[in-house]
Amino acid sequence: MRGYRGIKYTLFIFCYFFWVVSAILIAVGVYAKIAKENDVVDTLTVDPALLLIMVGSVMFLITFLGCFGALRNATCPLKMFLVILAVVFLLQIAAGVVGYLFTDKVMERTEKLMMKAIIRYREDRDLENAIDFVQKKFQCCGVENYKDWSQNPYFDCLDTNPSLEACGVPFSCCIHLKNQTVHNTMCGYGMQMQKEDLASKNIFTVGCLEKILWWAKNNLRLVGGLTAGLLLLEVASLSTPEDFVLVIVKKGMVNLCLYPAAGVHDVIGYRSDILDQESSEENRGQHSWETNGEEG
Repeated sequence: MRGYRGIKYTLFIFCYFFWVVSAILIAVGVYAKIAKENDVVDTLTVDPALLLIMVGSVMFLITFLGCFGALRNATCPLKMFLVILAVVFLLQIAAGVVGYLFTDKVMERTEKLMMKAIIRYREDRDLENAIDFVQKKFQCCGVENYKDWSQNPYFDCLDTNPSLEACGVPFSCCIHLKNQTVHNTMCGYGMQMQKEDLASKNIFTVGCLEKILWWAKNNLRLVGGLTAGLLLLEVASLSTPEDFVLVIVKKGMVNLCLYPAAGVHDVIGYRSDILDQESSEENRGQHSWETNGEEG
């Protein structure tokens, strides 16, 4: 019984944790969708808010099946939970293989997506903060180099551009010295007109795509460890409901797939019969032991 309860509550806690995480993802996605008066990220492949809602909804459904099956000893939801997890696991492996085989196309699509984000800079506060964070974190500027910012209408180098930031780059591209007490927010102005060797004294000139790839290659152990940990977690989550289903069937617990029309009273009566049968077997065994003791 201890093993049965251990598997049951381990599965429930695991599913409940990710159920709460999925609810948070949905809430954040809905808030982000409502907070924006205009969808200025419609040029991107997928709206980030909509992506959060979709991922959260799928996680919510999957983890609900696991929680319900664990609490109600229902093999049907548990089997559905097991099948969906197996499909997700196989899709992740397939995506990794496809990404490895078609690396050039993946990089091309990634570059186009990042360039679209640069074009929408200054039009969406969240997107602007995300780009600034990446450029500061990886000490980069643009996608391939700092002159990619000419694709943005605010930083375009056209003579007819009335923007004060024309031919410049964002403040997040600027190099900040450790002993610098006052930051010059106009340090990126006119940097696109300078050659790379001169511009590199004031701003980062290497593109963010190259810097991100460089970081990934130099942190292969970390990336590989996180990926392996995620896969092991999914494998463990696949084996837990399978073991729990076997325990339920072995112990003769109620199977909602076999009794879909059973009412509450039928289920309670069925469980009572099982408990009475187990109790009578225990009493019979105890009586037999006492009888043998008296004869001895």
